[in-house]
Amino acid sequence: MKKNLFTTVMLLLIMMGCNTNNPSGQQNIQEVILHDPGNFFYINFKNYPQNNPKLPIGIFDSGTGGLTVLDAILNSDNFNNKTHAKKKDGKIDFLSESFIYLGDKANMPYGEYPGKHKTALLKEHVIKDAAFLLGTKYYLSQTAKKFRTDKPQIKAMVIACNTATAYGKSDIDKFLKQAGLNMKVIGVIGAGVRGALENIAKDENAAIGIMATAGTVASNGYSNTVAEQKKKLGYTGKINTFQQAGVGLAAAIDGEKDYLDKSLHAVRKNYRGPSFSNKIAPIDKAILQRYNFDYSGNNMLIVRGRENLAEIQLNSVKNYIRYHVISLLETIRRSGTTNKLKSIILGCTHYPFFMKDFQDVLHYAYNYKENGKYVYRNFMEKNVILVDPAINTAKELYVYLNKRHLFNNGSLSDSRFFISVPNLSDKNIRTTDSLNFTYAYKYGRKAGQIQQYVKRVPFSKRNLSPELLNRLKVKIPLTYQLIQSYMSGN
Repeated sequence: MKKNLFTTVMLLLIMMGCNTNNPSGQQNIQEVILHDPGNFFYINFKNYPQNNPKLPIGIFDSGTGGLTVLDAILNSDNFNNKTHAKKKDGKIDFLSESFIYLGDKANMPYGEYPGKHKTALLKEHVIKDAAFLLGTKYYLSQTAKKFRTDKPQIKAMVIACNTATAYGKSDIDKFLKQAGLNMKVIGVIGAGVRGALENIAKDENAAIGIMATAGTVASNGYSNTVAEQKKKLGYTGKINTFQQAGVGLAAAIDGEKDYLDKSLHAVRKNYRGPSFSNKIAPIDKAILQRYNFDYSGNNMLIVRGRENLAEIQLNSVKNYIRYHVISLLETIRRSGTTNKLKSIILGCTHYPFFMKDFQDVLHYAYNYKENGKYVYRNFMEKNVILVDPAINTAKELYVYLNKRHLFNNGSLSDSRFFISVPNLSDKNIRTTDSLNFTYAYKYGRKAGQIQQYVKRVPFSKRNLSPELLNRLKVKIPLTYQLIQSYMSGN
């Protein structure tokens, strides 16, 4: 009797201990994927086709910005395809490869999760993204009730998202080890830093600008990596880094209505981008003329006071770029550094879509005068180099495939493109429309409540706006052709 009582008490204590550690029934997404066969996210890694050259390369981003990384990879010609020597041969390096792309657009922008104290939720999204690429499940459409299991698995992974790299790459690396997979994961941050340092002499004093999402900036991923790589590569000069958190820029590029809504002609309450009243991203009235904003049409939403502007809200991507570039230059100007800005790392995959616009603002700033004096020229080079981390990412991917003998004899036309959309079958979710969560719901969720917030579905005209497709057609034509081919087949 005493023995049975003792056993019962011990069991109760163990159960209480479990409840203390996991009071709300929260689960660890990695454990679910690895050990819960009854869960949608479970993957059986025992039979994973490792080191199979015929598998595609997986790439994921928080939205469609990562397509610029894919496009850089597709257009890369840095190696001889026959000898694999580092020498151009007039042929694209990955001509015989196929890719699987995922844009987690329903949960973007990733850069805002850390500021909302939702880093754990962000990490969960990142692991789910990686698991999608590693697995076989997807839905054919947003309304499909049953998932399909014929998606190819992958042989290498590229994190085409700076925030996901900063906060989640180490988690993915650990997860792959737990799964028993020996697979390379390439993140864009390290590649971007090495690209920036290539433009600086080993003994030169210089400044590097970093333009990224608020989450990436908060992580100090780029600044820390600059310090690490500077030491590792033997740079002896003084290199300063200056960061600019691109509040709303990536979201505006992706058409998130909390930041940009071209249907509007007046200021609105739910706007979250830079403004006079935004304490996180304030537009400085004292230097308003320096931004050189475009007030034509509804590119700027304004409220006029008796004597001057009482409030303004950015409503064009170009105005967002103007604000953030000038804000970065103001930070450098006020720092007192004597080192000139030599390069800017475009630390968000969305930004290279607008490379020319960034360059135009820099050229404007270099020549900008007040009272006959240059405002920024003493703090920047005439031609500041814009670094797209995707260029070095492509090089590192090629070297890895060559080292592991993983090159394929397949076709780019086999590439597939997926995007996340709200799972309308989940009655707990809250949306503004079929493609967008409400802001409060998106950042109000908690990590560990494992559920299918979203469905991963193929790209289609139902989930990609005409504006986005037109931008892809103009900015990244090769990738656009692959997307069009894929959509026409679905």
